[in-house]
Amino acid sequence: MLRLISALLFLGISFNSFALDIQADNLYPRVEFETSLGKIVVELDRTRAPITVDNFLTYVVKGEYDNTIFHRVISDFVVQGGGLNPKFEELPAGKPIANESGNGLTNSIGTIAMARENEPHSATRQFYFNVADNTKLDPSKRRWGYAVFGDVIEGRLILEAMAIVETGTNRKLNWPDVPVTPIILKTAKLLPKK
Repeated sequence: MLRLISALLFLGISFNSFALDIQADNLYPRVEFETSLGKIVVELDRTRAPITVDNFLTYVVKGEYDNTIFHRVISDFVVQGGGLNPKFEELPAGKPIANESGNGLTNSIGTIAMARENEPHSATRQFYFNVADNTKLDPSKRRWGYAVFGDVIEGRLILEAMAIVETGTNRKLNWPDVPVTPIILKTAKLLPKK
């Protein structure tokens, strides 16, 4: 056994590579966000957005959302995070995923969805919470939408508090709508199966 462990370590393979458990058999996994304003729990929908859920949970289980910030807050629109650390440095992202916005889930208040660039299949690690009914983010016959993949099931008041924090333009990034007092995502953890 010791030889096997030594060989694996020599090859750069760790036990974490084998232990990555994103609950692939759980259709509705739940994730708890511990933020600087309180806890939010989301229930994800793998039946409607399997690629998106698996991608998101990979970041969660690897701890890659821990100690990040919600860098974009627009009241009556979205609270976005997952891509920057508290020093406003962009974090590494994996490969972009296929856009699952045509899955029947809508960008309604209290849902979680993937942020992306203009190219429809460009979502990687950033996500947002809808703090309004954002039908303009849903797909139509002529355009791609933004893929919703779950709902907030606990902590709606925390999300509402996030949505009304004071924001301004961040000098380092030259971005508007950045919270003046950072909202930290301390941890995001996959909860045990029900």
